[in-house]
Amino acid sequence: MAIDEARLEQVFGQVVTDFAGALTVRMVRLGDRLGFYRAMTGAGPMTPAEIARKTGTDERYVREWCSQQFVSGYLEHDPDAGSFMLTDEIAAIVAQDDSPVFLAGMSQLLATLYFDEDRLDDAFRTGKGVGWHEHNAELYGGTQRLFRPGYLAHLVQEWIPALDGVQAKLESGASVADVGCGYGASTIILAKAYPNSTFVGVDYHADSIEQARKAAADAGVADRVRFEIGNAGDYAGDGYDLIALFDCLHDMGDPVGALKHMYSSLKPDGTVLLVEPMAGDRLEDNVNPIGRIFYGFSSLICTPGSKAQDVGLALGAQAGEQRLREVAEQAGFRQFRRATETPVNLILELRR
Repeated sequence: MAIDEARLEQVFGQVVTDFAGALTVRMVRLGDRLGFYRAMTGAGPMTPAEIARKTGTDERYVREWCSQQFVSGYLEHDPDAGSFMLTDEIAAIVAQDDSPVFLAGMSQLLATLYFDEDRLDDAFRTGKGVGWHEHNAELYGGTQRLFRPGYLAHLVQEWIPALDGVQAKLESGASVADVGCGYGASTIILAKAYPNSTFVGVDYHADSIEQARKAAADAGVADRVRFEIGNAGDYAGDGYDLIALFDCLHDMGDPVGALKHMYSSLKPDGTVLLVEPMAGDRLEDNVNPIGRIFYGFSSLICTPGSKAQDVGLALGAQAGEQRLREVAEQAGFRQFRRATETPVNLILELRR
């Protein structure tokens, strides 16, 4: 082996940085679960003893956690006072669930991928799938917490207005289906914004539908929202003005068949809102942190989930706009455009 020492030093540093980040994710998970971030939000400098008293935890453990968070850039430290402080900027990312930049939910989601490692390793060996319902239950809540802040920040404010004529329909009274709704965050956000419209959320995962129904009742929109167990390719109902899919088409075993069913259940002037992870059409376009994250999720959640279903097309979470266009056209849609985008999402409009 002819080792390039300069190159070795560079990639060794990258790997060490990745491992440090992986451990920091576990520490974020700890701070999220034990309430350290919430206790420190807006509180100014706190000693580990004060954090421990406020959260009912052990001071020595808390001191070690604070030290790791300081060297990782998450906390500020006053060595003279022995105190640590969570800035408002970091709090927005790790402590405030409704913040548009909240990411602590990702630590919950990532933890499940270690819980499920034996099943996922076997899937790589055999080519079999791992269904969404087969994952550790923490995945479902973690997914909700990861994606909901983005929907809160962008769905009503930007994505709906970017669609041709859809906002006016929703304001006057439209029929909407949210397919692959999970815990129902997107459905409920729409229902609260457009009280004259009616909504149905569809998901094959019974436990998620149960949680969605509870969330709708808590949000006071159960009179206009119903949640049903069903598959994307054969859910009941037709005559929809809007059918929405949030970060889920690439998880489906037969996305072409699902979109064909949506085509047939739309009104002639209806619209499909397709939200998918941001990705370029070439692998080389996705050499960035978002690409790293979504190829990881795709390898361990999305592709196994698709392969567990009929057809098992396995689009992957980084399919890209051109591949998504091909799938939509195979399903019969003739109008396909990028309505808008965020750093992490493509927002696509499909019409007949």
